Amino acid sequence: MSVAFPWLKPPRPDKALPRDQLEHHIQEMMSMVNTCVLSTISKDGKPVASPIEYYADGLDIYMLPDEGSPKLLAMQRDPHVSLAVHKSHNSWASARGVQYFGKATILEPDTPGWQHGMNIFRWRVWAEELEWDLNEPPKLALVKVVPDRILYTDTWLWPLGYGARQKWRREP
Repeated sequence: MSVAFPWLKPPRPDKALPRDQLEHHIQEMMSMVNTCVLSTISKDGKPVASPIEYYADGLDIYMLPDEGSPKLLAMQRDPHVSLAVHKSHNSWASARGVQYFGKATILEPDTPGWQHGMNIFRWRVWAEELEWDLNEPPKLALVKVVPDRILYTDTWLWPLGYGARQKWRREP
């Protein structure tokens, strides 16, 4: 048994968080980190995992992949994606992460939703580093991931009486 974290001892609760609280925890987690591992399907049907910067708008995620990158080409072929975000894992007492399963929509410049996504994505940091115009967003394809389901893991939920693994599904 952990001396520092006695609540790690079984039995551990498995009660579901109320939906609004679960969504709050997911959004909080997604705002703490801005890099995920995005999994796509290659042209030969194999999974490919790539790190990529993202920014969240509620539960939706926006990413700005490089033009012609393998991940962008993969999402053009098959929009089904998975992504994972996690905090540093120092022990069972600090396991915290999010897994998304959903579809990617590629928003071409000046199409509906593109400007909103560019307002969410912090492109100016890129533009400044790459010496691009800071007054206009770059005319690049933006990817929006809308989750169908999310698995949220947080062992700090145990001492609150909830299960460490929480499942979210999009309501029909």
